[in-house]
Amino acid sequence: MSHLENLFLQVENVKVIDGTIPYSHYISLDLSVANAELSKIDLGNAIVFEYYIENHLQKKSGKVAFGGYNEKRNLYNQNSHFNEEERNIHLGIDFWIKAGTPVLAALDGIVYGFDFNTGIGNYGPTIILKHQLEHQVFYTLYGHLSMESIENIEIGTLFRKGQTLATLGDASVNGGYAPHLHFQIIKNIEANFSDYPGVCSQKTLSYYLGNCPDPNLLLKIEGKHPMK
Repeated sequence: MSHLENLFLQVENVKVIDGTIPYSHYISLDLSVANAELSKIDLGNAIVFEYYIENHLQKKSGKVAFGGYNEKRNLYNQNSHFNEEERNIHLGIDFWIKAGTPVLAALDGIVYGFDFNTGIGNYGPTIILKHQLEHQVFYTLYGHLSMESIENIEIGTLFRKGQTLATLGDASVNGGYAPHLHFQIIKNIEANFSDYPGVCSQKTLSYYLGNCPDPNLLLKIEGKHPMK
């Protein structure tokens, strides 16, 4: 485990979705190729997919469906955006909840970049924050936001940990998905400014897992000390 990942373990009370919802109401969601249920639904239809998620949450009395780090998915098969090298392994955690839900800054950070990443399968409105813990610089990416989230934002603006950063968008702007937040940690952002791969191929997996640590090290949704 890297020094940065060890620092994440020391940080407490981090949330990136509506701070009024306790972690006890977060329900894990398996979108991997191993989930046979997914073969019975049209993953390319945002309305059908949203219904599937809502039904999953209702059955388990949950409010937020989450998961997906290092998860191999068929979700991207119908999107040409991911066809090169069969990019189908997810590098962040997704939080599936209604459009308009507040998105929170994970930690104190400044706006590094933002854009409307257009196209089916893309992030839609996206914000990237730059952070520093001790001497370690890293970035957090928030994808599938509402258009309003990027209308009045400026590079360099400081957001405090837990401050509302944005709201979730719907399928009309978020790349054609059921509403959700894609949250990803990036160590070395290289030449990227307002975008970064959120899905990779098996060939590049080792690099990306090293550069994009498991967000749950920071969030601790399934950790020993969940937020009440």
